Amino acid sequence: MVEKSHTAGLWPSVYEPLRNFGARVADWLAPASDASASDAAYRITMELPGVEEQDIDISVNSGVVSVKGEKTAEREAKGATWFFSERQYGAFSRSFRLPEDADGDGIEADLKDGVLSISVPKRAPETTETRKITIKRG
Repeated sequence: MVEKSHTAGLWPSVYEPLRNFGARVADWLAPASDASASDAAYRITMELPGVEEQDIDISVNSGVVSVKGEKTAEREAKGATWFFSERQYGAFSRSFRLPEDADGDGIEADLKDGVLSISVPKRAPETTETRKITIKRG
């Protein structure tokens, strides 16, 4: 792996902390996720409290599963004074690269109690049996 040197002058070292700032903010705002595997499938779970099924879009393209959606804010505060709000609202997007043995055509998803579960079945391993080849005399 090639890494950038910090001794190449003043400007690279000044901008280094800000280089991936946008990606870090996006990761911080993205829904919490878990990924696991069993013998038969891979499983991705995401916490999406308050997000309706119709507000979630799941797609797979070139071995990457993408989950996009939006959590909308519904506040009716007649005469109420808000001191703080820790709830997050807005659009979100997460992408997960699938392993080589994942079957992208068999993906299933389920939303229950604010948790989205995505199941990606594994393909059966290819057998590597040795086969004898006959030589034809010509």
